[in-house]
This record gives sequence, C-alpha cells and structure tokens, in this order.
Amino acid sequence: WARWPLPSSTGFVVGHAGLYQALAMFAVAYFIIGMTVLSVCAIATNGALDAGGAYYMISRALGPEFGGSIGIMFFLANVCGSALYVLGLVEAVVDSFGIPPGQEAGTGVHVLPQSYWYELLYGTVLLALCLLVCLVGASIYAKATFLIFLIVAAVLGTILVSFFATRPLKVPIRLPNGNGTETDNGSFTGFSLSTLRDNLGGKYDVDYTTGQLMSFSSVFAVMFNGCTGIMAGSNMSGDLKRPSYSIPRGTISAVLFTYLVYNLLAFLMCATCNRTLLQKDYGFLRDISIFPPLVTVGIYAATLSAAMSNLIGASRILYALARDDLFGRALVLAKKTSASGNPVMAVILSWLVVQLVLFSGKLNTIASVVTIFFLLVYATVNLACLALEWASAPNFRPTFRYFTWHTCLLGIAGCCVMMFLISPVSASASLGFLLLLLLALHYLSLSSTWGYISQALIFHQVRKYLLMLDVRKDHVKFWRPQMLLMVQNPRGSARLIDFVNDLKKSGLYVLGHVELQDLDMLPSDPLQPQQDSWLSLVDKLNVKAFVSLTLAPSVRHGVRQLLFTSGLGGMRPNTLVLGFYDDEAPQDGLARHPAFTSAREEVPLGFPPLRAATTPKPLSAREYVGIVADALKMLRNVLLARQLESLDKAWELRRAASPPPTIHVWPVNLLRPDSARYADTCSLFLLQMACVLNMARAWRRARLRLFLCVEAGTMPHAQEEKLRQLLKDLRIQAQIQLVPWDAITRLHWQTCQGPSGGPAEEEEEEEGVVNFPTNTTQVSDEYVRAANKLVLEQSPAPAVRFLYLPRPPADTSLYPLYLHQLELLTRGLGPTVLVHGVSAVTSTQL
Repeated sequence: WARWPLPSSTGFVVGHAGLYQALAMFAVAYFIIGMTVLSVCAIATNGALDAGGAYYMISRALGPEFGGSIGIMFFLANVCGSALYVLGLVEAVVDSFGIPPGQEAGTGVHVLPQSYWYELLYGTVLLALCLLVCLVGASIYAKATFLIFLIVAAVLGTILVSFFATRPLKVPIRLPNGNGTETDNGSFTGFSLSTLRDNLGGKYDVDYTTGQLMSFSSVFAVMFNGCTGIMAGSNMSGDLKRPSYSIPRGTISAVLFTYLVYNLLAFLMCATCNRTLLQKDYGFLRDISIFPPLVTVGIYAATLSAAMSNLIGASRILYALARDDLFGRALVLAKKTSASGNPVMAVILSWLVVQLVLFSGKLNTIASVVTIFFLLVYATVNLACLALEWASAPNFRPTFRYFTWHTCLLGIAGCCVMMFLISPVSASASLGFLLLLLLALHYLSLSSTWGYISQALIFHQVRKYLLMLDVRKDHVKFWRPQMLLMVQNPRGSARLIDFVNDLKKSGLYVLGHVELQDLDMLPSDPLQPQQDSWLSLVDKLNVKAFVSLTLAPSVRHGVRQLLFTSGLGGMRPNTLVLGFYDDEAPQDGLARHPAFTSAREEVPLGFPPLRAATTPKPLSAREYVGIVADALKMLRNVLLARQLESLDKAWELRRAASPPPTIHVWPVNLLRPDSARYADTCSLFLLQMACVLNMARAWRRARLRLFLCVEAGTMPHAQEEKLRQLLKDLRIQAQIQLVPWDAITRLHWQTCQGPSGGPAEEEEEEEGVVNFPTNTTQVSDEYVRAANKLVLEQSPAPAVRFLYLPRPPADTSLYPLYLHQLELLTRGLGPTVLVHGVSAVTSTQL
C-alpha cells in the first residue's frame, strides 16, 4: 500500500510498473532524494540547528517569507503523511481482521466490522495512540522507534529468507465485488525465469482498493511517499544533541540502505511472484512468509512508527513557526511547552489537523498531494543551498563539502519535473498556494534578524555588473541625471527630496549630509547612529535614493568630499542639487508630508528640530557660492532649488476639466542680455531637465512652455522657427511663447558701465574656461527686478519654473553680490529651479 514500509509498497510498484520501470522509478526518486540530502547536509553543517528541521534551514537561508510559506507547506505534508500512514494501517488491520464484505458476522479472527465510519473510528483510535506517545516526549518516541526498528529488521530478514525457503504455492485472493466478494488465485512460483520475464514490462491495471486505473505518475506518487522519511531526522533537529553530526551520517546511511533494499526486493518479487499476486494482494508477504505473524506485527509496527514520525515532525515545525512569530497571534497556542520542553500544544494542534485529514478515507486519494508537497519542500531546500552557494558569502563554509551548485540545480529541476508529471493541477495549485503565502508574509510579517539571502545575492550581482559598467564607454545617447542632493535637515526638505526623485529619471540619487564635527575630538563616529534614521526616511518618503553622510570642518569641505567619493564605478553623481540660500525661516514640511500625516505614523525622531529664524546659518553666503563654483570646476552640473517646499503635488491627482499645469522654461541667461543664446550647453541642459521632469509619471499631465525673449528688429519669427526645429530634433514637445524684452534690455545698456567690446567680449569664451564672467558688477538691481517682473507676469502661474543659472564670478569678493542678484531674480516666483549644465546631454542620433 501507498505508505506501508519498504516490502509492501515495493509489491504495489513492481506489480503495476514491472521491474524495468520500477527500477527507473527508484532511480529517479533517489536521484531527487540524493541531491536534496546533499543540500540538507551542507546546510546542517554550516551552523547550529534548532527545532523545525527543513523549515529552520530554509527560513534562516532564504528569509522569513520563504521559510514561513514552506514551513506551512511542510507542516501540511507531514500532517497528510501521518494521516496516510494511519489509513494504511487501518486497511492492513481490516484486511487481516475485518469481516469479509457480504457477511453479517465474522468467523475466527475476522471480527471487525467494515464501513467508512468504522474505519474512521479505527483510525481515530490508532491516531490517539500516536498522540499519547508524542505527548510523553521525544525520548519515549526515540525508544519506541528503536524497538520498532529492531522488529522491522527482523521482519525484513524473515522476508528475504522466505523468498528462498518457501516452496511454490497458490494464494487465494478475496476481492470486493459489489456487496460481496470474488476469489482469484495468485501464484508464488519460487525463482523462475519465466516469472521474471513476465514481470519485466509494465502492465498497469485498476487498483482494487480505489477502483482507479494506475499509471506511471500515480504509481510513482504512491512509491515516492515511502521515500519521504529522509526528513525525519532533520525534523527532530531541536531534540538531537549534535544535529550537525547526526543528520548527515544518519540521513545518508538511511538513503543508501533503503535504496539497496528497494532494488533487491523488486528483483526478488519479480522473479518469484506472478503479476496477479502482486496487483491483487498487497498483503501477499504474509502468505509467503515462513512466519506470517511476524510480518503482520512488523507491518503494523513500522506503519505506526511512520505515523508517529510524521506527527511529531509536524508538531516541531508548527512549534518553530509559532516561536518565530511569523503569523502573529494565530499560532500563539502552539508556543506552550511542558516542563521538559515538549511542545504539547503544537502536538495537540497537529493531531487535530491529522484527524480532519482522516475523513478523506482512502490512501491514494491524498497520496499525490502529499508527494507534491514533499517535492516542493525538497525543491526549496535545494534552492536554499543553491542561493547560499551562489551568494559566495565567506560565512557559508559547511563542513560537509560533497555538494556543488550543480547538485542543487539538478535537485530543483528533478523535483519540479516530477511535480508536474504526477499531477499538473495539484502542482499548479500548490505553487499558487505557496505564492499567496509568500505575498502574505512579505506584506504582513515583521522584519527578522536572521539575515536575507536576497541581500547577499543582490550584492554579488551588483558588484559584478558595476565592474562591467565602464565609464570609458559612456555615450551622450544614454546619459541620465545622477543626483547628489545636499540636505541640511530633512524636516525642512521633504518636498525637495520628493521633487528631485522625479528628476532623476532612473539614475543615481544620493542624499548627502555634512555633519560639522571633528572626529579627533569625538570618542566614536557620530554618523552611525544617524544612518538608520536617514534610511527610514527614504523608506517612508518612498524615494529611490542612497544616503551618504560625512564629517567635515565646514559644509564646503564636506560637499567636496561627497562629490569626490559618492557613488561607485560608473555610478557617480554628475549633478549637484542645493536648496536656495535666503533669509526665509525653514518650515517643518516633514510633519505635513502625506507619508507622516497618518495617525499610525510618527515623524522620525532622529533629526534635530529646525533652526530658528534668529539662529546663525551653518554656512555663509560666500561659502555657499563657493560650493557652486567647486562643483562647476569638478565638471558637475548644478541645480539650485528655491521654494520647492511650497510645491504641492496633490494637483497631479486631480483629473478635473481645468487646464493641465504648466512648466515654464527660460533657457536664456536673464543676467546676460548681451549674450542671450538658446543653443549653448547650459540652455540645452536646462531643456533636458525640464523634459525629464515632464517624463516622470506624476508630471505627464503637465505641459512645457518655452519662453523665447526677442527684441525688435531681430526677426522673431525666424528665431521661433529655428527654436521649433531644435525642439523637433531633440524630440521635445513644448509650446513656444514669444516674449518682447526691449524695455528690459534697455535698462541693462543704460546701467552698463564697461566699455563696448570689453567685458562683453571676454564673456563670449567657452563654458569650460577657468576665467569666469565678470558681468556681475554690470547688472543693476533695477534690471534684475525688471527681469523678475517679466518672468512673474507670464500667466497662468506654472507649477514650477526652470531658469538659467549663470556661473559665479571669478572674483570671490563678488560672491555676495552674485547671490543677491539670484535672490532678486527668483523673488516671489514660487517653486523655481536654477540650472547650470557643463556637459552635453542631448543627442539627435539614433
């Protein structure tokens, strides 16, 4: 029968499949089992094992999601396996002592009534016996199984002797036929070449216990259930004194011994028993034995032991799941143990579930489901070992070395193939159930401290691909912004952080912070305690950013450090983003951010309060402009963001009939009206950044509006057509709006003090020169206010504006004046981004 120990299940297999196919089934089954055993031994010898067996191994290797979901599957497999063994024992008892069908009263030893409810009663009684043994504890179970082992060994020896000692005989077989029985005759021929030839090939017939036609897959499912005891030792890992020593030796010895016995018995049966006896009488070994009562006792004892093994294994898995709190309060009862440490409540709960499974009534009804559950567990054990091997973590150094990633991969492939060969529907349903458990645990369970193999695998792959990312092969066609946003205090920069996240376009995004302290004067690194707060902030704001913190004596030195050291390989920031330097008091935008407005969330406490309006700033105006100059010298693009904390992105969620929001783009240097060009490197970079923002999902409804500043007598329509063609070549969709600014430029020329052709000619030099423009002193506040008014008058008001950022002056004494002009230019404009680009970022090529 399906879950009887070795001799009985072998007769079922060779009777239907024949010798050749039976040997093939054993080879396939033990190939899968052998690969899995190697993985089990590797994991078991890589550290201290606790209760839970395969669940403990998988959860500590693959993380709580995989471990918890496979733990439930393994628990169900053991529960169904225990029920399967009990049903097998019931059928054996009824076959020996049951009243034959059609008779109202029994004779002799045949005194047990037969019906569904009576057999359920017998199963309940036998299961209660298993429960009593398991409640006493693992010690009595170990003693009982050792006694049973001696009995089974004696039975096996008796059976082997019987094949040689018993003379040929006819075996009468009673088969159910409706409400009565019919008799057939099987033959034990002794060793016969003719019998062996007849049994070589397969001849699948109807299983007389279920009435179903057998096939290769159904017979394999029944046979494989007799091989799943390899996990019995690992399930008891919490009760073993030296699990890392006992599990490999015991498991490998058991696998080799049982494989040899299976093959030997298959050959002996095929050479001595005709097919009728093998197919119609699963208890034929009693009839040919030299001492039949011993065979009966051995079958009962071994089957009862197997039922106890699965029941105690299921209870240990359930206890381990409850102790790890993966399912919250749902399994809180299973945590309770006796004074000796025996998980009595887990045993009782497991017993209740097995009792429910007994209502299925027939062995082969659940045999395929149990087999698929075990195959799924074996595949995951191999996956855990494969992941550990591929991660190449230095701490994975098991003392058992007879495995490679090839054996793990072969084990996974074998399990998956056999799952779908046995029952595609059951295999698909099992995988679907596993996926649901994975998703539920991923979103509902708490984070663990076990370590996640996914992180080790990601590190391994990222390192490999970073080495392959060659900066010498960079091309403008594949340019993307890689941002370094400097944040003084996240409480005042929440919306700016979110805005830059939209600007990165799948590029690198780093949040930088400079702590003004001296490590020589400190007992330890003060940045380590802050790291968790910053990472939690990134998670809460749902931005895809890294965090880079540094210590420095000044903010300027700290920004230099981050520009030099942030990133790795080909992933380094190419754009520096700074908040604007003004006198406005910072507002706590973090407390008002949607991610922290829920009553369940708390604002991270790791960040200090915002500075008061009267508190001195951590850097001066000169130092701020010096940071901009440093970045440009290092060939980094620069973005200065002003009033981004007033930007409310909620408009993007409203789909009313109102006109879509706009993004205003001014690709002309408003502080340089004497050299206004639309096709220089900086203007093209500004266009690119505006386009990148418009490509972000949250900004796709927005419309780009490009402002072309024109003077009288300069053929504005020709300039417009030229700009339109440029936009077409760059594949940028934008509305062009002509803006006359004769009155504005007239103010500039009236206040310009330099001789004609002097400073203006010097400023026509290329963007990359070291001699910065000196036009700062030639621009009056009146002109800058007029330019500000020109920008402000363009309606409707946009969601955000992009303006041209001129280079800082070469004379550092003019830094405050330069910053003053930028403040006047952007005063009252709302969310504004000043942009200066130093690298070519647009391409018209394929």
